[in-house]
Amino acid sequence: MDRLLGKYSEWVYAIMRLVVGLLFACHGAQKLFGALGGQSQLGVPLMATAGVIEFFGGALVALGLFAGYAAFLCSGLMMVAYFMAHAPNGFWPIVNHGELAVVYCFVFLYISFKGSGRLSVDAFARRR
Repeated sequence: MDRLLGKYSEWVYAIMRLVVGLLFACHGAQKLFGALGGQSQLGVPLMATAGVIEFFGGALVALGLFAGYAAFLCSGLMMVAYFMAHAPNGFWPIVNHGELAVVYCFVFLYISFKGSGRLSVDAFARRR
């Protein structure tokens, strides 16, 4: 399979990083600005902090600007969110509705190890 699709791996990684980052930033926009059907939660310090990390971390990951560092922070946020909000409601993510937090946690962990990739603002800045 690598022989067939391997040549597209950088493009697919960049698209995945962009989509995941933008979707995560949308969660932050909901918490910070009440956008996209959400409610602003600036009055709750923990939620406001989560919103800042989600919005700016997601944007940095999407752009590929310090994506490894931003993704590591986002991964940690999702781990904390899972154990604070979901795990008390049961062990299995499918039961406690924590699947999205787990998926985000591990996708961001992968991005933190792989970094921004060749198709990113970081790579563009290095070329110049």
